[in-house]
Amino acid sequence: MSSYLEKLFSLEGHLAVITGGTRGIGQSLALALAGAGSDIILVQRDEKNLETKQKIEALGRKAFVYIADMASQEQVESLAKRILDDGHDVDILVTSAGIQRRHPAHEFPMNDWYDVLQVNLTALWTLNRDFGAYFLTRTPDATGRRGAIINIASLVSFQGGLNVPAYAAAKGGVAQLTKSLSNQWAASGINVNAIAPGYIATDMNEALLQDKARHASILERIPAGRWGAPEDFEGAIVFLAGAACRYVSGEILTVDGGWMGR
Repeated sequence: MSSYLEKLFSLEGHLAVITGGTRGIGQSLALALAGAGSDIILVQRDEKNLETKQKIEALGRKAFVYIADMASQEQVESLAKRILDDGHDVDILVTSAGIQRRHPAHEFPMNDWYDVLQVNLTALWTLNRDFGAYFLTRTPDATGRRGAIINIASLVSFQGGLNVPAYAAAKGGVAQLTKSLSNQWAASGINVNAIAPGYIATDMNEALLQDKARHASILERIPAGRWGAPEDFEGAIVFLAGAACRYVSGEILTVDGGWMGR
């Protein structure tokens, strides 16, 4: 049984680039990939927080840190070239970096709109494009796989949300971009999928967690009976990154405690 599971889920010998891996869901994704055997390249705004790097290394995997701010399109556009010019044979991309801004729609400032679209959609698209182009040059493995891209979508990829028009627009775009790139690249051995988190107890949802009435109304609607935790994404990311996912592409996998099935 162990050899069978290893064939499907081991990421030994793989190298993943992940944005937003210093905390919350992103950190859990990075540690899950490392736990399954992958080495990790962490893309961070700075080197102040090296906790994820240290935890990856404690698992016996290699961890590299590259500095780039997803809010700077210039830095994003140079990132893949920097990593690849250093000789890293990347075959997994995880785009977990994201920001949130909350205002009523009629009061939503344009600078917040542009910031959210840049970090959550434009930067993600740029990395998909640039690493996807590299994956196309890689020799396929025995299953025909050249690479895997896992984007982070959201429940608002499907629903409108409240007071988050920019975030909803960006995450709706992530879902459609994921499907579009899957259409383009699945036949070339590049699986493009996304994970859509439900309501997760992280810093990004701090405003909701502090709003007692809203928190209670959300919790009442989650069939699992609890908010999610970053660790709830470990199985999903390992599945989507490796051999078990070889015939799955263009999917938006919800990890939401049953919310979308309600």
